[in-house]
Amino acid sequence: MDVQEGSGPGDGVLDFSRLGLNSLSVDSVGEERRNETKQLYLNNNRLASLSPSICLFSNLEFLDISNNQLSVICEDVTRLVKLKTLIAKNNRLDEFSLPKEFGAMPLEVLNFSGNRFEEIPLQCTKLHRLQSLSLGGNRLKSVPPEIENLTSLELLYLGGNFISAIPPELANLPYLSYLVLCDNRIQSVPPQLTRLNSLRSLSLHNNLLTYLPREILSLVQLQELSLRGNPLVVRFVKEMTYDPPSLLELAGRTIKSRNVPYQPCDLPSNLLHYLDLASKCPNPKCAGVYFDSCVRHIKFVDFCGKYRLPLMHYLCSPECTSPCSSNPQSDAESEDESSVPADRLQRVLLG
Repeated sequence: MDVQEGSGPGDGVLDFSRLGLNSLSVDSVGEERRNETKQLYLNNNRLASLSPSICLFSNLEFLDISNNQLSVICEDVTRLVKLKTLIAKNNRLDEFSLPKEFGAMPLEVLNFSGNRFEEIPLQCTKLHRLQSLSLGGNRLKSVPPEIENLTSLELLYLGGNFISAIPPELANLPYLSYLVLCDNRIQSVPPQLTRLNSLRSLSLHNNLLTYLPREILSLVQLQELSLRGNPLVVRFVKEMTYDPPSLLELAGRTIKSRNVPYQPCDLPSNLLHYLDLASKCPNPKCAGVYFDSCVRHIKFVDFCGKYRLPLMHYLCSPECTSPCSSNPQSDAESEDESSVPADRLQRVLLG
């Protein structure tokens, strides 16, 4: 079925949604009308492919091709040099469906939810103007480190996949405000996420989390944290594995904890870099540091004065246990530097 020229709900809009179309005859739309069109709706049809002549909509800024049967996006889409929003939900797209030059497009909003992606295409990580990326309800197993290239990103929706780990590179997105990772298989949250200074909402419900990193309390803009459906709402046995520090680490600990002076000219570059990786023990009564070898302890802290959640602490030795007591009474009476002001974190969703 070919499209005949239709009228939109307003100037610059062509709406051909829900017409049962098998193909789009762009030639049937007058040239003047094509040049005026800024929004084109082709959603809820039976399109198996896009016509190469889609590029004739030279001023197109918004394209909705959701709920079709598309398995590939034609190369000609990349000639839409003004396209800012592409909605392609609920098709048959995967990581091999995108044109090679897709990453050069000026897209700001991209929605590929409800498709068949097993990986995030690297073309998507080259969309430097992208502010919103949705890939929910796909088959993703991981998030590539190249996600850090999307430095304009404000919303990242990856719910409903098979993701098992959050890459620390996500922490390099300075404007990320909404991060949705619900309904995955995530077992831990990297402490690097504390660098997401713009994050307002973090959705982690229905994962496999048993603890949170204590650094999550440094997310000063965070207003909503969704955690329901995770094992962390139930008390569990603490993991007490500990590998003794190497001779290299023992030397590094001595230099850092005792403030032994050194100059860049005194040490090889690899040792200088190693010394820069020192982490301070969170126990306020301990002046120690650690590098690779540390003890993992759990401490339950109050969120908003109502919820007690387990936060992970990394300590320099098994003897340094005072900030991570497993005794609830001790926790309550200790000086808790990790409590969250109730007026900041507005919602903690556990059930």
